[in-house]
Amino acid sequence: MLVHILWFVLGLILLIKGGDWFVDGSVGVAKKFKVPDLLIGATVVSIGTTLPEVMVSATSAAQGHGAIAYGNAIGSIICNTALIAAVTIAVKPSKINKKTLFVPVVFFFLAAALYAGTAYISGSFNRPLGFILLVLFVAYMVILIRNALKPSADDEELEEEVEEAAEKARATWLIIVMIIAGAACIAFGARLLINHGIAIAEGFGVPETVIALTFVALGTSLPELVTAITSLAKGHGALSLGNICGANLFNIVLVSGLSIAIGPFKFDPSTFSTVTIGGKQVYQSLVLDTPLMLLVMGILTLPALFTGKLKRWQGITLLVLYIAFCVYQFV
Repeated sequence: MLVHILWFVLGLILLIKGGDWFVDGSVGVAKKFKVPDLLIGATVVSIGTTLPEVMVSATSAAQGHGAIAYGNAIGSIICNTALIAAVTIAVKPSKINKKTLFVPVVFFFLAAALYAGTAYISGSFNRPLGFILLVLFVAYMVILIRNALKPSADDEELEEEVEEAAEKARATWLIIVMIIAGAACIAFGARLLINHGIAIAEGFGVPETVIALTFVALGTSLPELVTAITSLAKGHGALSLGNICGANLFNIVLVSGLSIAIGPFKFDPSTFSTVTIGGKQVYQSLVLDTPLMLLVMGILTLPALFTGKLKRWQGITLLVLYIAFCVYQFV
């Protein structure tokens, strides 16, 4: 047990330090190339912090456990939005760049509609759907990169910061090293926390269902949590929001797309929980998890797209929903 605890602590240290390096490196990229923090958060940071989900889901799909891949993607989106983003907004509401947020939000709901629609209509996920989702991922990255290369009047404030910090800017090679090292530490640290956290829980006799709900779902979202807290502490709230929106999109088009392409699967009572509604057995994921995923993303992003601001009520509402969701799961 002591060995597991020591590895668990090491994983936590790697996550914290990795998040610190990754945010510093990402902000360095934004300043050097005059790219908005929100855009960097939605691309580079999001890919790095989504690595644990990619590894867990891809491995699960390859081993024939499609339910784990599905639950990991949906659960991570709910956790990212209703816990991580919610805490960030509740602590420090901020303004956002509506134009930069628009693309990841549109792509998310487009991919979510395709993903959820397939689940409701056919009750299965075939390989062509996985490839379509991966194509959406490529299209999203191409659009973001093209937009990043266009000068924008909204970036004037950032450009002033660039001029002021030009002499103090880190060398390009050091920024790249920080991003790579940070991503590696985040991925490896998350893996240590998940594996040894499960071992610790089993040692104390915690049921397997509780382990799955806590250590797996929350464990793979820890990189987003660490990055959000680090970004907030360093005064880069927009980077945190961009990371969350980008990571949520990647959970569908990259994590789920890759998982389905590797191992297609269908809903099965032996692997998916069911609930009784009106005397009929239905899959819990279709009546609770998926609708909640869409609801929390709507609460987070839609008001911000109209007002250009994140309000404290959004964070509080999302936190209440997440607590209710967890209580329901445990009960």
